[in-house]
Amino acid sequence: MENMSGFSFRSLTFMLFIALLVWSSSFHTCNARRGKHWRESRGNSASLAKKKGKNQGNSHQKHHNGVSKPKPPPQKAPSLPPAPKDDAPAPSPPRKSSTTFNVLDFGAKGDGKGDDTKAFQAAWAEACKVAASTMIVPAEYVFLVGPISFSGPYCQANIVFQLDGTIIAPTNSNAWGRGLFQWLDFTKLVGITIQGEGTIDGSGSVWWQDYPFEDPIDNESEFIVPLNNTAQQHPPMPIRSELSGKMPSIKPTALRFYGSFNVTVTGITIQNSPQCHLKFDNCIGVVVHDMRTSSPGDSPNTDGIHLQNSKDVLIHSTDLACGDDCVSIQTGCSNVYIHNVNCGPGHGISIGGLGKDNTKACVSNITVRDVVMHGTMTGVRIKTWQGGSGSVQGVLFSNIQVSEVQLPIVIDQFYCDKSKCKNQTSAVALSGITYEKIRGTYTVKPVHFACSDALPCMDISLTTIELQPQKEQYHLYDPFCWQTFGELNTPTMPPISCLQIGKPSSNRPQSDHDTC
Repeated sequence: MENMSGFSFRSLTFMLFIALLVWSSSFHTCNARRGKHWRESRGNSASLAKKKGKNQGNSHQKHHNGVSKPKPPPQKAPSLPPAPKDDAPAPSPPRKSSTTFNVLDFGAKGDGKGDDTKAFQAAWAEACKVAASTMIVPAEYVFLVGPISFSGPYCQANIVFQLDGTIIAPTNSNAWGRGLFQWLDFTKLVGITIQGEGTIDGSGSVWWQDYPFEDPIDNESEFIVPLNNTAQQHPPMPIRSELSGKMPSIKPTALRFYGSFNVTVTGITIQNSPQCHLKFDNCIGVVVHDMRTSSPGDSPNTDGIHLQNSKDVLIHSTDLACGDDCVSIQTGCSNVYIHNVNCGPGHGISIGGLGKDNTKACVSNITVRDVVMHGTMTGVRIKTWQGGSGSVQGVLFSNIQVSEVQLPIVIDQFYCDKSKCKNQTSAVALSGITYEKIRGTYTVKPVHFACSDALPCMDISLTTIELQPQKEQYHLYDPFCWQTFGELNTPTMPPISCLQIGKPSSNRPQSDHDTC
């Protein structure tokens, strides 16, 4: 009996040892399969082993009763994603992408009374962030918008300003402070397009009524002498509203682009601008087509399109009616091509005035062709101030149809927009100016060439000039030339016998100061 007890005790001890080995092997196998987390499990494993040791008596009883079964081989646990940490941020819902920004969605009322400036600013701020986005100014609404800048340079490229409604300028002087040079200003943008069937209305009549007391006058008006003393040079402007107060002396341009690349303006109408309707300054790659400007012919200094320091400009299929130059080309412009434009009323298409206040001016490679002008003061004109320097060269005026134009062809190197200007010897040099196929009717003088005494105009070429006088209410004058040299390639009507053939004998060479 004693032998049987010893045997039974040794057998039970052996079986417990075997069971412990199997359990330990299974436990470490599971830990090994946990891959990179095994180090964290070692501590847990030791803790569990201690708890197992406390319950060893129960295990001994189960094995003694013979109820234990061999454990099945361990199964590989399915791989599960790691549980999120408590401090991890919740995933944000997917953001709906949008490339269109309607000003109505940013609080604009569009009733023509409430100020919608902030809504336009907010819509632009969002459109600016998205490449090839579209800012929408919807049709059938009138938006009152104060001075505003749609500016870069950190805006994305190729933004479209879709203008189908009407934008009007405030007529209250408080909105303008002491005066601003721009109303709607687009600066430092790439690939900006303004398009649509909408209107920009500058409410210009409240500004024009101070004319002529504060504004410069066009020098060529001195040649226009009525046959009687009843003609009014400057018809009265609308009466100013007592509520609006006197507007600042500085008048804003309605729409300006500055320092921008690849600019397009198409489809829209700009009307009643306080000063210039559309201006491009320091821009490269400009296209303007199928749009119009509209202001009365007696609205002062309201140029249609004004170019300065801009290159690679194309203007075509456009109607320009204003109170000053339909197109004004200033210093720093080159590679400008204008064609299929209707001009009138206005002061024609002009290069200049250049060289004001003894400045240097450079203009080159200008083409103006296939243009119709009706009722304008001048047709195609170059105007420079005395005392300037630099040059104008490589200019072609071709196929210009004039109807009742006062002075169809003008070069004026004595330009002065005030009552008196000081005589000075230095001048902007003019050369390589070609006029061809200039036809139609005039009411004052067909040709006016007034070049500098010290620096005569050279290489002036005239071909197929056919201008008929139309007697109306002005004195008529014969063609006039002063210090103008070039060639007549065909007979002209009327004869322009004042042009000196060839080159001047005493023409001084350009100095470095003059060269562009």
